[in-house]
Amino acid sequence: MKISDFQTKDVINIVDGRKLGQVSDLELDLRQGRIDSIVVPNYTKFFGLFGGGGTDVIIPWRNIVKIGTDVVLVRIDDTKAYRGDEDEAQAR
Repeated sequence: MKISDFQTKDVINIVDGRKLGQVSDLELDLRQGRIDSIVVPNYTKFFGLFGGGGTDVIIPWRNIVKIGTDVVLVRIDDTKAYRGDEDEAQAR
């Protein structure tokens, strides 16, 4: 599978049925030659009209349940735990 194939798939959380978005990037472990996680941008909208900035949701590979033809099913109990920018800000 190509990276571009991932970017056309919707990411759905099977815990609450929410659509998280589409894959924007992958984090790789070059030493072991595998994918560590997928990155899904999180944008908030005001009444669906104005796109506001959001933090990326970084989903570890172990949380991926199934990769289908149109969707990637993931299991995330708390999406706040997987926000990349917030984790970096707390580490400072």
